[in-house]
Amino acid sequence: MPQTLRVHGFPLSGHSHRVELFASLAGIAHEVVTVDLAAGEHKQPPFLALNPAGQVPVIEDGDTVISDSNAILVYLARKYAPSWLPSDPVQEAEVQKFLTLAAGEIAFGPAAARLITVFNAPLDADFCATVAARVLGKIDAHMEGRSFLVGDAPTIADAAVYSYVAHAPEGGISLEPYPNVRALLANIEGLKGFKPMPVTKAGLAA
Repeated sequence: MPQTLRVHGFPLSGHSHRVELFASLAGIAHEVVTVDLAAGEHKQPPFLALNPAGQVPVIEDGDTVISDSNAILVYLARKYAPSWLPSDPVQEAEVQKFLTLAAGEIAFGPAAARLITVFNAPLDADFCATVAARVLGKIDAHMEGRSFLVGDAPTIADAAVYSYVAHAPEGGISLEPYPNVRALLANIEGLKGFKPMPVTKAGLAA
């Protein structure tokens, strides 16, 4: 009997959510293993044996262990859901650009702004807001006349970008100025298998 894919993550982590979201959208059978970050479980030897960096998410797929959310998305798409990672070299390059965006400006903009309000992270709120406005403006302009980020169908780019952009209001970043971004989020939320990330009190107040 095949071994179940295990996703080690934390419910309020957007990095964890993008992996769970993609697995759910792509219909990849998996088990979610919650890592208690507040109790420091991610810094204990059993977890560090999976990921020496002490960060979620991590997946176990039989004997294969992979960390880094975007690397996990590429692996899962290649192995289980190839339609989510285009084979066309131009479109694949576009997908990679959005994975970089997710790890760069989205991480330092809306994701970091949320870290301040939800987790009391000692970061510069003004800097985060500036980066967030820049990256959301880029995505909004890119999405003009499009339904998804790359091509005519959803890809792992959409899964990579969704979580922290959708929850930007939890960090005090309004999505009202970006109608095309909001339309993209709605399109992703309308897909079969969509799995939301829990909304924090900060999000409810936004």
